[in-house]
Parts: sequence; structure tokens; C-alpha cells
Amino acid sequence: MISFINREELDVVKYNHCIEKSLQSRVFGYSWYLDIACDTWGALILDDYQAVMPIPWNKKYTIKYVYPPLWVLELGVFSLEKIETKPFLESLLRCFKFVELRLNTDNGIEKINDQSVIRKMQWISIAEGYDDVFLRYRKDRKKDLVKANKFGLREVWQDTSENLVTLFKNNIGKRDQNIEEKDYQNLSSLIEKCIRQKVGEVLSIYDENECLVASAFFLLYNKTATILVSSTDLRNRKNGANTFLIDRAISKYQETYTSFNFGGSSIQTVADYFKSFGANESNYSFLKQNKLPVLIKLFRK
Repeated sequence: MISFINREELDVVKYNHCIEKSLQSRVFGYSWYLDIACDTWGALILDDYQAVMPIPWNKKYTIKYVYPPLWVLELGVFSLEKIETKPFLESLLRCFKFVELRLNTDNGIEKINDQSVIRKMQWISIAEGYDDVFLRYRKDRKKDLVKANKFGLREVWQDTSENLVTLFKNNIGKRDQNIEEKDYQNLSSLIEKCIRQKVGEVLSIYDENECLVASAFFLLYNKTATILVSSTDLRNRKNGANTFLIDRAISKYQETYTSFNFGGSSIQTVADYFKSFGANESNYSFLKQNKLPVLIKLFRK
């Protein structure tokens, strides 16, 4: 039987055990990660935690709704054995009239209703080593690396989260007015927590004048290195810094990890950039439902 349980009522030990041992295990599913990233959350639980589905939710004007929190790339169903995801999705859609939620790429493509959509995530296998990965780079990526050398760019590992968040806030953040101050605070807390949990690290790129020109935080989990967040200095984009950052990460992580995940984008220009590194694409479901009354049909979070 599937039951919805609020966060404070969860058996956290059993819940996290299911996340860790599940076929779909992702760092995003752990209780400590969601406690930071979400305003409120609960989970759909199958029997005695044989499978779980974490649900970020909030309330506005007395209406409870499910939303995709920033800094959480994949959720969905996590199960100790292979199961059908459909009963979880049906249960979720019965519990909440308004739903927007990312599933994970291991859940399969479940088009549960007409509102849901299919989105894409880009990744590359790095198990064969850096030289083989580099051969699949397109010419423009290789040209960027020549530029990076010309401008004297250098990599700095274990840079501070503060430097990354400030760079992101002053560049990407200025283009996205939906990101609030609390979101930056959550990001800083997540980075610091992941570093303490030994599942993440920061890489920054500095130019010859010691100016920060690019930075990223990588999640390191289950043989996969994933870009959680990254930014470049948008005033200084002709030095190949972003390409150099990704290339340096691939060069390091191919020694320990088998897959490099770009974090995913269905924006064609961004997806094409990731694919210029030789990336493959995987599909995942973005679950959507709006069954609110007509008078508040335009409801937005």
C-alpha cells in the first residue's frame, strides 16, 4: 500500500536506506538534502519503505501544491526492486490538484496525463579515459581550449562556495528574477553540506589577472560527477573559460567516475553546447497537473 507521510513523521533511517540502496539512487533524494532545498516536503511510501517518492510541496492561499525546488535536478520514485511507477504518480495526482515535479531518468517515460512533458538530460561516459573523450569534442570546444591557454586560465579546486554563489548571483541571477535571496542561501548551505558529506566540490577558473571567470559545483555520487550549478563572468566570455572548466573537470573525474552529467537542459542552445562535448541525451518525465478551479486557473507559485 502507498501512503503519504509528512517529513516529521518519516522513519528517516528507513527512508535514507531506501534512497541509498535503491536502483535509482540519487543524492537529491536524501532527507538531509531535501531539508535544505525544500520549503516543505513529505514522501509517498510503499509498505515498509520498499519504495519512496519524495514530494516537495508548499501552500499558497490555502492551496497545497507540488513544485520543483531549485538545486534539485531529479526526484521521482526510488525503489529497492524494479516496480511500476504509475501507482505512485496516480497517488500523487490524487493528493494534489497542482503538480510540477521532475522524475529521474531511471523511472522511464511515464506520460501519465496530457499536461506532462518529456525533458532531456545530457551526459557522457568518461570510463574510457580523457583522451577518448577529448576526441569527441567538436572543433569549437577545442578552439576554446586554445583560447583558455592564450589567456592564461588556471584551475583552482576546493574554492569557496561564497565565490561561486557570488559569481552566479551577479551573472545568471541578474537574468533570472525568479531566484530569491533564500535560494542563494539554500545553495550555499547545500554546497557546504555536500562538501562535509564528501559528495561534492567546487572548481573555479581564474585568469592571469587573478580574476574569477568561471566556477561550478560538482556533485560526486554513485560513480557519476554532476554539474549542480555553474556560472561564468558574462562580461568576459571570449576566453573559453566555461569550456576550460568542464574540460578540467572531465580530466580529473575520469580517473574515478564512469559518467559525467551536465545537469541537463531542454533549451536547445544549451543542450547543443553540452552535446558539443560529445554528450548523449536521456529523457525524463516532468510531471504536471493543474486541476484548480476555473477562477484560479492561472495560479502560479
